Amino acid sequence: MTQEAPTATYFRHLTEGRFMLQHSPSTDEWVYYPRMIAPKTGATDMEWAAPSGLGTVYATTVKRMRPPAADVNIAIVELDEGPRMMTHVQGIAPEAVRIGMRVRACIVDGPDDAKILVFEPETAA
Repeated sequence: MTQEAPTATYFRHLTEGRFMLQHSPSTDEWVYYPRMIAPKTGATDMEWAAPSGLGTVYATTVKRMRPPAADVNIAIVELDEGPRMMTHVQGIAPEAVRIGMRVRACIVDGPDDAKILVFEPETAA
C-alpha cells in the first residue's frame, strides 16, 4: 500500500471539512506547508492534528483587479501554533485588513470545486 502524499492529505482533510496541520509530538513543532520532515527540527514523527484555527495577520496587500472583477486581499497569517500561511481574509473590504488583526480560519469553495482555507476577522464572542 502506498502512502498518500502530505499535500494530498491536507487537501483531503479540507474536502472533508476539517482544517488539519502536521504536528510533531516529539518537538511540538507545527508544520505548514505539508511535508515528510519538519523543516526546523528534522522530526519525522509527523501526525495530523487540528490547530485552533486562530491567527494574526502578519502581512497584507491588495491585488487590484480589472473591473468588473473585485479587488482581492492577499495576506500572510501567522497561526497561533506558529506556522505562517499565504491566504485571503474575507468578510471585510480588502483595504480594511490590517497587520495585527486577529482572524479565524474557515473552509470555503475554491476554484474547480476544490475546498480552500481562508480567514475572516475574529469577532467577539
